[in-house]
Amino acid sequence: MRPAADMKDFRRDLVGLLPKLRRFALTLTRDAKDADDLVQEACERAITRSQLWNGEGRLEGWVYAMTRNLWVDEVRKRKVCGGGSMVDIFDEDELSAEPSRERAVYANQLQKMILSMPEGLASAFLLVNVDGYSYREAADILGIPAGTVMSRLSTARLRLAAMLSEDSERRA
Repeated sequence: MRPAADMKDFRRDLVGLLPKLRRFALTLTRDAKDADDLVQEACERAITRSQLWNGEGRLEGWVYAMTRNLWVDEVRKRKVCGGGSMVDIFDEDELSAEPSRERAVYANQLQKMILSMPEGLASAFLLVNVDGYSYREAADILGIPAGTVMSRLSTARLRLAAMLSEDSERRA
C-alpha cells in the first residue's frame, strides 16, 4: 500500500488527467455516457491498483492502457451478451473556454471528423497528434506495434485532410 502522502499525489495526478482521459475514452466508445462510465471504471481500477504503478514513465500512459484494456473487455462482453451502444471528442468545457466562437465551431467540426474515423485511427491520431505521445508510447497504450501506429496515423491524417478539403469545398 502507498503511504498516505503518495496516495494523495497519485489521486491529484489522476484527477489532472480526467479531461484527456475522457477524450481518449470517447475515441474508443463513441458515446459520451459510455466514455464517462469507462473513465470512472478506469480511475477506480487505477486507485485500487496504485501500488502497481512504479512511478516510472508517464502516469497517463499507464492509465490509458488500463482504459483501453477495460474497453476491450467491455466490447467482448457486449458481443457475447449482444447489444450495447456505440458518438462527441473534446470536453464541452474545453470548447467553452475558447474565447472565439469560430474556433469552437471549428473544434466541434474537427471532433466530429475524428470520431467518424474507425476507432483505431481516431485513437492513434488523438494520442500522437493531440496528446503528444511518441509512436512507441502510443503503441504501448494501444497494445500494438509502433509500425501499426505509424500506419494508422498516416491513414488518419490522409482521411482528415480529405474530410477538411471536402468541407472547405462545400462551404465555397
